Amino acid sequence: MAVARLPDEGLWVWSPIALTEQLAREVATLGSVKHIVSPNRLHDLFLREWALRWPNALIHAPPGLARKRPDLQFDVDLGIQLNGPSVTDVIDQVVFRGSFAMEEVVFFHRASRTAIFADLIQRFPESAAKGWKGMLMRLSGLVGEHGSTPPDWQASFLRRSRARSARNAVLAWNPERLLVAHGECVQTGAAKIIAEALAWI
Repeated sequence: MAVARLPDEGLWVWSPIALTEQLAREVATLGSVKHIVSPNRLHDLFLREWALRWPNALIHAPPGLARKRPDLQFDVDLGIQLNGPSVTDVIDQVVFRGSFAMEEVVFFHRASRTAIFADLIQRFPESAAKGWKGMLMRLSGLVGEHGSTPPDWQASFLRRSRARSARNAVLAWNPERLLVAHGECVQTGAAKIIAEALAWI
């Protein structure tokens, strides 16, 4: 999960995790949640509890999630709209299209120069690659400094020109930091790591 404070003191919450009372109190010390964002249709597990806790927040849906979760009322379709009020001057976005399995929205927090990836880039440390699962992670290129995208997801991108355009847009942001949901984040040199992790495109 990531939280960004917006100019209006509202909070932008990306890929929310399970909401405990302690976490809710910690978030409240930062501001009021105004945007709840799922980057792809796999990061939706805890959207409902956040939406119930902050009923006035706008819920942002990536491509495909509204069909998967008819139980939720989405306010922003990230596949066709910008991020929403108070966000467009702070956080940029691009959709990685061309996959028949799943498309992901990648974000860029301008002030901190942070690119935010959910599943498209996974970069686990050597210490996490244990046993047969670790071996599979290594064979898939998901372990080490650069990381990559799971092979089965790579194979689903039949129209890679669209994904290539998205990758180029991310690199044009010239990000310094990289935040990922799976693996180690990066404080410097993110653009080079992203370029190498997504070289398969």
